[in-house]
Amino acid sequence: MKIQIFTIPGCSYCDKVKTLMKRAKLDYDSYVVGQDISRETMVKRYPLAKGYPYVIIDGEPIGGLHQTAKFLLDKGLVSSRKK
Repeated sequence: MKIQIFTIPGCSYCDKVKTLMKRAKLDYDSYVVGQDISRETMVKRYPLAKGYPYVIIDGEPIGGLHQTAKFLLDKGLVSSRKK
């Protein structure tokens, strides 16, 4: 599974989506918008990205933290139960 996470500095939701990936034991590539990819390139490449984090899994745009959590739940990669 190829996972790309686009973030911005100081974004708590970006930190939470990375924690979610670690919880699911999934490797990912992280890109900081404005450093690793320009904002202009981001808008051109991913016009549906309206906020951060923006997650793409196997070429499919997933969205932000909540959409990513739902995706991982639906795939059985994480549980909603607290330990």
